[in-house]
Amino acid sequence: MSIERARAHLRRHGLEERIQEFTVSSATVALAAEALGCEPARIAKSLSFESGESAILVIAAGDARIDNAKFKQRFAMKAKMLSAEKVEPLIGHGVGGVCPFGVNEGILVYLDESLRRFDHVYPAAGTPASAVYLTIGELERASECAGWVDVCKQ
Repeated sequence: MSIERARAHLRRHGLEERIQEFTVSSATVALAAEALGCEPARIAKSLSFESGESAILVIAAGDARIDNAKFKQRFAMKAKMLSAEKVEPLIGHGVGGVCPFGVNEGILVYLDESLRRFDHVYPAAGTPASAVYLTIGELERASECAGWVDVCKQ
């Protein structure tokens, strides 16, 4: 199960106990915010983009949107989201539960600057009914990100 991959990854960082599982869906920003009782912007959404034969993840604030010009300037390619059928095989987590924890080997994770305005956020934890409370520093460490990018508009 995808949550087990995320759990094992977070365990290595001492953050496994932060995972919350819900009896309701948290598969979208709005549903996750409702399940957690927080503002939608604090949901750290995972955006999956094609990158040659692989993919990259950009983790952004729930209210942020990709700025195509910034994305192209940063990554030298058009921002093309993965199709739903490609998400799980390429990333390692299914739609609604994509997160930067326990992803397939070779998947680069980037954190978008839109997250920096918060002290803590809630990314998914591998399923469409889970989340994990993390400070921005914890997210940076646990995501093992390749770096910070500025590819969104709010």
